Amino acid sequence: MMKFSLPYFILAIVFFITEVLIAAFMHDAFIRPTFGDFLVVILMYCGLRSVLQANYRHVAIATLLTAYAIEISQYFHLIVHLGLQHSTLAKCILGCGFSWGDMLAYTLGVALIWIIESRRESKPLATIHD
Repeated sequence: MMKFSLPYFILAIVFFITEVLIAAFMHDAFIRPTFGDFLVVILMYCGLRSVLQANYRHVAIATLLTAYAIEISQYFHLIVHLGLQHSTLAKCILGCGFSWGDMLAYTLGVALIWIIESRRESKPLATIHD
């Protein structure tokens, strides 16, 4: 069901800004390629949850499968087959090279989402006593 969630929207914006800052200023071998992939699935999840009122498990799995699909498309050089290899935006969204490390980063990012959301769901609501 479509329903706007301000908290998830704010989180999505924060993660988006973080990703942009990482892309612009981090040129190392870990933060940008690995931690950025870890964060991007959290960004995707928060973006989806900002407009979808759905079970967190379903959204988390959909997010992970989407990330996997994009990574697998890199293995098959989809960007070249689409003729978009010279497009900076396409390279940013679809990526350019397959990596098992990226798959692991996506998995760990969604695992963190799963842990946080399951704890949020299981936490009993505080009651007000008169």
